Amino acid sequence: MANIGIDLGTTNSLVAVVMGGKARCLLDEDGRAMLPSVVRYEAGGPVVGLKALEQAPQYPGTTFSSTKRFMGRAPADCTEDARIFRYRMDDSEPRFVRFLCEGHAPVTPVEVAAEVLKALKVRAVECLFGDPGGAVITVPAYFDDAQRQATKDAARLAGLDVLRLLNEPTAAAIAYGLDQRASGRFAVYDLGGGTFDVSILDLNEGIFQVLATAGDTHLGGDDFDRALAASVFPRFAADSDSDARTLMAAAEACKRALSGAPSADLLGHTVTREQFEGVIAPIVARTTAACTQALADAGLTAADVDAVVLVGGSTRVPYVRQHVAALFGRQPFADINPDEVVAIGAAMQADILTGSSQLSDDLLLLDVIPLSLGLEVMGGIVEKFIPRCSPIPISASQTFTTHADGQTGIDLHIVQGDRELARDNRSLGRFTLRGLPRLPAGIARIKVDFLVDADGILHVSAKEEFTGIETKIEVKPSYGLTEDEIEAMLEASIDNAETDVEDRMLIEAKVEAEGILHALDKALVMDRAMLDDAAFHRISRVAEALRESALTTNPADRKRITDLAHELDAISAPFAQARIERDLTLALSGRAADTVGAELGLNADGTRKTLAEATEVPHARS
Repeated sequence: MANIGIDLGTTNSLVAVVMGGKARCLLDEDGRAMLPSVVRYEAGGPVVGLKALEQAPQYPGTTFSSTKRFMGRAPADCTEDARIFRYRMDDSEPRFVRFLCEGHAPVTPVEVAAEVLKALKVRAVECLFGDPGGAVITVPAYFDDAQRQATKDAARLAGLDVLRLLNEPTAAAIAYGLDQRASGRFAVYDLGGGTFDVSILDLNEGIFQVLATAGDTHLGGDDFDRALAASVFPRFAADSDSDARTLMAAAEACKRALSGAPSADLLGHTVTREQFEGVIAPIVARTTAACTQALADAGLTAADVDAVVLVGGSTRVPYVRQHVAALFGRQPFADINPDEVVAIGAAMQADILTGSSQLSDDLLLLDVIPLSLGLEVMGGIVEKFIPRCSPIPISASQTFTTHADGQTGIDLHIVQGDRELARDNRSLGRFTLRGLPRLPAGIARIKVDFLVDADGILHVSAKEEFTGIETKIEVKPSYGLTEDEIEAMLEASIDNAETDVEDRMLIEAKVEAEGILHALDKALVMDRAMLDDAAFHRISRVAEALRESALTTNPADRKRITDLAHELDAISAPFAQARIERDLTLALSGRAADTVGAELGLNADGTRKTLAEATEVPHARS
């Protein structure tokens, strides 16, 4: 079984694998590598990817995107993000985010991510003709322990065996270094849909050492889209949820168009590239501080960097590339597709972990922890155990004592961050060491051990050295799901896994049938006279059988629906061809070729669209 690499992105996600010594992204049936990280909940089960994205304006109350911004966070931390994305959170749950979902039970960002991961796993199964072995899943370098644990929880719900969590810039460096056989010091500038990371790495004879990392988990292309929308439509914030979703989608399309054109349309308004760059300039400028910090932590200057590697779809924006070039004093490297490089690197790492990789026999990966880890001690201050940018895996120990006479227990509050006071850092968890001997204050000796594993997950243990009393935990973040909740979700997903897949495939087959029937009905209304009675009755008979079969709710009938849809498409092909030839004859009477082509349902390259493609219709709610 092959191991896979997964880039679980804010905007889009990908899955890749190494085949024959070459890493490649796995494609869907339409040849697309990227799966939009969008999930819509409906009665027949979740809809994931492009269909959910396209229908988001129609179903704003049940569609969720960019939920990576909410992973591992408490509601109090992300009220502003919830307002921006028009999500309504369950106020009764203070520990972690639950989104209210119309006609459905509340869902967590972990569950949304799990649906995306399930869809990627299904793609891998289809492409590899079997279950993958294990998965390397990438996370932003600046994800804290709670966010990393939430990612692992999502993978568990999706039924994936996580071999390792890998920082996204590190994955990109692996793809670049192994592909180019490069050595030197590199800056990886990773600007995606919702997160920004910069890492400084040293690549030398198969050793990948991360020297420093910095970033912002709330900075990315989503911010470009919102700023652009607000600049053209000042009342954007007051729009309805549906209108806001429509405007955001239009703003994203405009942004993409401006990467290759001097101007583009945004819902009837012309936006120039110069105007767009003025809007995003303050956002892009926010990446400078992180780059400066990472260089300082690595003990380097921009001149010491041999190359800059671009990662993430937002680095396609020309202004971003100009900013990076000015910041580092050199043109960035972007030969590897910035959308795919992280998944490619994750697949390479996953293949190396098999122990039989053709890529490298002696690769050593030395990653770092992005934020300091420590304990709250008397007075609410933080005693740091592991400083930021320490290489992982890593362990550290310190010995403490009691504050009061006869103290029989000690509370340990674990925090992550680089502020001096515990209240200004991220709370990761609390646990208590009980049963201490009744000794005078200052006599007991409590040894506390911190261990950060290769995934960046923290394990903490405490032991009283006189008695040997000990306790330990794998830190479960305060804002994660409880173990019981995870187990309940896992049991539900296992119990319903087969039926969930069957139900989803039935829905997809019914939607395809609906599109074909809609196109045929429209063609018959217009051109029934072009069919002789025998051909009309043959088409009608199959169409009626398909229409009747599409009413089923039994997943076992899916194959019949698919077979009838293919049969109808085949027997109606001569009718469709005759209509096109008739229209060509009528149209080629002094009219412009592009106008004729558009009216006849031709693609831009002159090829004929298939019946389903030419008549794409919104999928109806089940």
